[in-house]
Amino acid sequence: MKRKFPNITNIVAPCVLVLLLLGIWQFLCVYGVVPAYMLPSPEQVIKALIGDFPLLMEHAKATLQEAFLGLAIGIAGGFVLAACMEQCSILHKALYPVLVITQTIPSVAIAPLLVLWMGYGIAPKVTLVVLISFFPIAVGLLDGFREADEDSICLMRAMGASKWQIFWNVKLPGSLPHFFSGLRLAISYSIVGAVISEWLGGFSGLGVYMTRVKKSYAYDKMFAVIFLITALSLLLMKAVSLLQYAVTPWTHKRERT
Repeated sequence: MKRKFPNITNIVAPCVLVLLLLGIWQFLCVYGVVPAYMLPSPEQVIKALIGDFPLLMEHAKATLQEAFLGLAIGIAGGFVLAACMEQCSILHKALYPVLVITQTIPSVAIAPLLVLWMGYGIAPKVTLVVLISFFPIAVGLLDGFREADEDSICLMRAMGASKWQIFWNVKLPGSLPHFFSGLRLAISYSIVGAVISEWLGGFSGLGVYMTRVKKSYAYDKMFAVIFLITALSLLLMKAVSLLQYAVTPWTHKRERT
């Protein structure tokens, strides 16, 4: 019973807060505190979301395709680079500052250049998602490798294991919780990165839809897209948490004891 109560509280508390904020928002719009042309009410946003739902799903399909493709490449690249940096200290010292520097460049500034170099197809969108999702994956894995169990590593060395055997049997399994933490960030960034790149040009996607409704001053539809992007990001992050629960059952057993 004691375990169930905190779980219920964790679900109810944020839901109550969200409903309270939506109620305040609705009150401000209904009583004219904020003009309707500046801020549509939640009721108008929900109506716009329901009315344009089939069209939004078509655009969401394109955005998710770009996000997943870029995320897959970012995960593969981040894993390979993190593994190489872990095995070679010189490579780690040389590349880690470069990784940090790449994150100081705003994605909004990179997107126009990618469109200029690669055109209006899927290539610049996927590239931007790769650049955004690469860093949390690589850094998460590197942190996990560093926090591997030293006793297990010493035992493997005493048994004559090679560097790569220690990596695959001790460091990689131990880094999975950090990897999934980075993946939760990367998967939310990937959706945002795809939408940002679509703002600058394209034929389909939620970012393209946003630019079209913005030009027609349909702000209820703008907020509907924002709600949809938020919902997609939360669902994908929850999916990652469920995947982590299935892949790393030992961490949950440790939490229960």
